[in-house]
Amino acid sequence: MNGFYTILLLVCSNVFMTLAWYGHLKMAEFSWFKSLPLIGVIALSWGIAFFEYCLQVPANRIGFQGNGGPFSLMQLKVIQEVITLIVFIIFSVLAFHMHIQWNHILAAVCLVLAVWLVFGF
Repeated sequence: MNGFYTILLLVCSNVFMTLAWYGHLKMAEFSWFKSLPLIGVIALSWGIAFFEYCLQVPANRIGFQGNGGPFSLMQLKVIQEVITLIVFIIFSVLAFHMHIQWNHILAAVCLVLAVWLVFGF
């Protein structure tokens, strides 16, 4: 069950981090947001990123083998990167109406290969 909770927390944390990193680009479409100075945008992003850390840290603690979890440190990192890519692709398609191209698919296949390699299959 620790593996499931780890992945669930990582997905949720990545949603917050994607919003913190890229959400302000979409929010710039609103006049009230566009008038914010850069320091205001940074503060808002930090506020969103706080929730990412509130989920990311427990995910790593629960999932790490040294704490009784199922994943090595390297496995946690690769899982994190794959989840980041998936969340970002979904966000960019939904928020920015971007189109997935062949090179994006190839990059995703390379990450799946990285997961395969890091788990030692």
